[in-house]
Parts: sequence; structure tokens; C-alpha cells
Amino acid sequence: MLKIGILNGDDIGLEVVPEAVKVMRAAADRTGLVVDWLPLPIGRRGHETHGHTMPQETVDALKTVDGWLQGPIGHNAYPRSDPTWINPPLRKMFELFANVKPVKSYPNIASIHKNVDIVFLREVTEGMQSGSVTIAGTGEFRPNDDITIGHRVITRRGSNRVARAAFEIARTRARKRVTAVHKEPVFRLACGMFAEECRKVATEYPDVAFDEVLVDGFAMKLVMAPQPYDVVVTTNQFGDILTDEGAGLVGGLGLAPGLCIGERQAMAQATHGSAPDIAGRNLANPYAMIMSGKMLLEWLGHQRPLPAALEAARLIERAVERVIADQRALTRDLGGEGDTTTMGAAIVAALD
Repeated sequence: MLKIGILNGDDIGLEVVPEAVKVMRAAADRTGLVVDWLPLPIGRRGHETHGHTMPQETVDALKTVDGWLQGPIGHNAYPRSDPTWINPPLRKMFELFANVKPVKSYPNIASIHKNVDIVFLREVTEGMQSGSVTIAGTGEFRPNDDITIGHRVITRRGSNRVARAAFEIARTRARKRVTAVHKEPVFRLACGMFAEECRKVATEYPDVAFDEVLVDGFAMKLVMAPQPYDVVVTTNQFGDILTDEGAGLVGGLGLAPGLCIGERQAMAQATHGSAPDIAGRNLANPYAMIMSGKMLLEWLGHQRPLPAALEAARLIERAVERVIADQRALTRDLGGEGDTTTMGAAIVAALD
């Protein structure tokens, strides 16, 4: 049995997360997968009920689950002067070290490129992003009004484990190729350490092809010809930029699911924001959240291992492909005539 937390988040999270859970429940029922679903407060609702956007009750409960779904957090609208209003730092707190972001094109959805199928892995516990890599304080400071200094943290452990996760994922895919993206000729020590660890891990996976590309050249190649790439692993800030670029190639953030993975837990978290401008109108595209949930089941199926979870993930992916091919139930941003709930219902129906 699996135990999965449900954290709706803010704004459209209150609409797309329930659709993802609905689809996951239905797929689990069809494969005999037993799941204990645990709703937990977070974000604005958490503050309303517990006085904090990340209640201690939620933190304690998350320690007991196999994984969870987290909807987008509307932290841009949170008060800046009140420490009870924060963007919950769950990646750092639970050592979810790799953000896995697939980028996939579909024949009948408008996109810059077709035949794109890339999985990005971005290390997310270190690097340049100050808020997510330090225990106290931030990674940047201003000694006087004319100078600002930021640091970048790269470790062998962080580099090695995200590289290993990339090779493990590549082994499950047809092309079995990993590309490490860095800037080692300039950042000899920081990117150099990341590249060294990727090369070390590559020797343990002789069945997986390995190459390296400098980040600026990769950004250009991604725009011009992304089709050759399979699994791409990189550091935090480079990955932050490249994954959004990749999503832009295939139709935008509405088609950008994500999974943050750790040693024993994972968090399904779509790439897009909370979209307060369309919240409550049943217009939000649930694709990214539903596919993030599919990724969670797939990861848990491999990790535990649980064949029923793997089969549930396969059912969801095939159902989504059927609904996209039919097109009628898709939300308007995808060229359809449906809305959030009708698209979710169509995917549930397509499971059969």
C-alpha cells in the first residue's frame, strides 16, 4: 500500500490538484493499487487554518508518506514582512535533490518543434539559488550600496546523486542517452566538479551513451534542433532556465509536469505558477498536474517496487494521449472546447 499526501496549494492549485487525484485514484482502482490519500493544509488555506503557510502538522505528516502532490503556491502575493507567510521550502527540508522535468511535443498541439521527447534533471539542493541552498540566511549579500556578492555551491555528493538519477532514468528509455550540461572551461572548479562526477557515474552505466555540451551552446541547439536529446542533467540555475526554454518549445508551462525526487520520497509538482487571474473559473489546464501525478506513481513503482503503480502510470499516460488526440475535451489553451473538470473527466473515461 502507498500513502500519498495531497497539498492543493493556492489559486488554480485548488482546481488542478483534485483533477490529478481523481485520475490517479481511477488508475489505481483499475490496477488494484491500494493508496491511502492524506489531504494536508498548505499555502493560504494552511495560514487560514493553522496560522502558517507551512503548518507543523503538515511537515510532521509528510515524514510518514511515500510521496505527495503539491499544487502551485501563490507566494508572490504573500506579505513580505510576516515570517508566517513563506514559500514552503519542502525541497530543502526533505532533501528532494533532483527536479525531473519531461518536455514532450504532441502532433496536434501547436508547438515550435515536433518529435521532442526530453527529460531534464536539475539539481535543486545546491547551486546559485540562495533561498534553497542555505540552512540560515541567504547565498547573497551586499557589503555596501555599490556591491552585491552571491555564491554558488557545488558538492561531489550533490553532483553524483543527480547524475546517477539521470542514468537510472535513461536506462528505462528507448534511446538510453545522457547529456551533461555545464560550463567547465570557464567555471573550472564548480562546473569542473559537476562534470567530473557525471563522468565517474557514466563509467558505471556502459549501456547508456554519454556526452557533454556547454550550456550556452546547448541553449542554442535546444532552440534549433532539440530532437536528438534524451535525458539532460545539469546544475540548479542552468536547469532553472533550460527547463522553461524546453517547455516553450512544446507549447508552454501548461505542458510542463515535474517531479522532485529524494532518496525515499518524491513530490509531484507542476512547473507552472498559481495563475490567480484565472483561479476559480474552471479554465486551468490540468495536464501538467495530472502528468506530475503519473510521474509520482511511476517513480514509486520503480522504487518500492510496485508493478501495480507502474501499470497505473502507464494507463494514465495512454489515457492522456487519447484525450489529446481526440482534442475536444482539452482546455482552450490547448485548442479544445473543454475546461478543467471536463478534461479531467475525459482522461478518467479514457483509462478504459
